[in-house]
Amino acid sequence: MEALSKFVSGLVAGIAALFAPIQPLVVTTMLFIAVDFLSGILADRAAARREGRHWYFESCKAWRTVMKAGLAITTIAMAWMLDRCVLDFMQLNLAKLFTGFTCGVELWSFLENAAQLSEAPLFRWLRRYAKRRVEKHLQIRDDDHGTRN
Repeated sequence: MEALSKFVSGLVAGIAALFAPIQPLVVTTMLFIAVDFLSGILADRAAARREGRHWYFESCKAWRTVMKAGLAITTIAMAWMLDRCVLDFMQLNLAKLFTGFTCGVELWSFLENAAQLSEAPLFRWLRRYAKRRVEKHLQIRDDDHGTRN
C-alpha cells in the first residue's frame, strides 16, 4: 500500500509540475469568468427590479458558469501542451492566445452587464468603443453583415 501511495503522490506532483507554468493564465481566466458571473447576476437582478418582476437565483446559470470555467481551463492546458510538447519549435503561444480571447469575451460580457446594471454613459461608450475597435481591427463593414473581408 505504501508503494501505491508513493506512486500516486509522485504522479500528482509530476502533473502539478507539468502545468505549473500556466497557473497565471488559469487564475486570470478564472477571475475574468468570476467577475462576469457576479456582474451578470447583479445586472439580471437590476433588470428584474426595473421590470417589476420577482428575481431569484437560478442554479442552472451557475452550473453553466462552472462548466464554462472547466472547459476554459482544459482548453488552456491542452493549448499549453501543444505549445510545449508538440509544436515547441514554432513558439505559437496558443495558451496565451486562447486565454486572451477568453478574457476578451468575458470583458465584453462584463461591459454589457455594467451598462445594464448602472445605465452609466461611460459603460455604454466603452461598449461602443470596443465594438468599433474590433470591427476596425477585423475590417468588418456594416454592408458585410458581420462577415470578414
